[in-house]
Amino acid sequence: MKYGIDIGHNCSPDTGAKGIRFEDNLTLDVGNRVIAKLKALGHEVVECKPGKVDAVRESLSKRCTRANASKVDVYVSIHFNCFNTQANGTEIFAISEMSRKIAKSILDEIIKLGFFNRGIKSGSHLFVLRNTDMPSILIEGCFLDSQKDMKLFNPEAMANAIVKGLTGKLSTESVHVVADEEQNKDTTILKLQKSLNRLKITGTNGKPLVEDNTNDAETKSAIEKFQSITGFQVNGIAGDTTWNGINLILAKRVIRPNHAGGPIVRYLQHRLGIDVDGVYGPQTEEAIKKFQRQNALLPDGILGPISWQKLIG
Repeated sequence: MKYGIDIGHNCSPDTGAKGIRFEDNLTLDVGNRVIAKLKALGHEVVECKPGKVDAVRESLSKRCTRANASKVDVYVSIHFNCFNTQANGTEIFAISEMSRKIAKSILDEIIKLGFFNRGIKSGSHLFVLRNTDMPSILIEGCFLDSQKDMKLFNPEAMANAIVKGLTGKLSTESVHVVADEEQNKDTTILKLQKSLNRLKITGTNGKPLVEDNTNDAETKSAIEKFQSITGFQVNGIAGDTTWNGINLILAKRVIRPNHAGGPIVRYLQHRLGIDVDGVYGPQTEEAIKKFQRQNALLPDGILGPISWQKLIG
C-alpha cells in the first residue's frame, strides 16, 4: 500500500493550536512515528506536509497536490483538538464510504487507549478531504487542552493505534522523535519572526522582520511591542505566555460582542487603531463593523473566519 501521511500544520503561517501542549509538536511526534512504522511494515509512504508556504490555503493545497500527484492509496491527516478544556476524546472525519471504514478501524484502536469515542464525523467541510482523490481521513487524536486527554496521551501508543487501524498489524519499530520545536532555538526564532510578520507586529524600524533565525534587536523589539499590546509582561523574551498569545490569535476563533476579552481583543483594538483596553465594548464593535464594511463583508461585528482572513490571512 502507498500511504499519504500528512503531519498537520508545522508550516508557518499554518500553525496549530496551543493548550497544555502545542499541536505542531504532537502531530510531528505522532506523524513521524506513523511514517516509520508503516515503512517498517513494508509500505510506501509519501509525506504530504509542505516545506514552505506563504499562506494557510497554500499549505492545504500543497498537501492535496502531493497526495494526488503521488497517487497514494489512502491519505491520512493527523491533528489534535483544542476547545474549552472540558471537551475530550477522539474523533475522525471522513467523506466516502471507504474512508469511513478506514476511520472506524483506526478509531476502534485509539479508544482502546482510554479516550472517549466522539465518533466518525462528516468531513465535507474540510479542504484536505474535499480535494484529495483517494479515500481520505482526518484524525483528531484527542484534546490538547484537556487534562484528562493529556494524561492518557502517549505518542508511541497513538502511533501504534493508527498503524494497526490502517494495516491490521503492529510494528515493533520504535522511534525516538525530538518533536518539541520550542526546544530548538533557531526554529523557534524563525517561526516567531514569521508569526509576528503575519500579525504585522514590527520592530523599531517599522518594517517586517527579516526571517533569518536571528534573535536580533528588531526581533526583540517586536516581541516587546506584542507583549505591550496584549498586556503581557514586557521582557522581549518569547516564553510560554507570549507563544500562547500568538497562537490564540492565529487560531482565529470567532469573536463576538459581549463574549470576548483579553489579549485577542487587545490585539484587534491595536490593529483597528482604537484605544486598547481588552474589552469588547461599543467602540470595538463599531471599529470591527467599519473594517467589515471597508472589506465588503457583512458588518455584523462578529469576527468570523472571513473577517480574520482579511485581517491576518
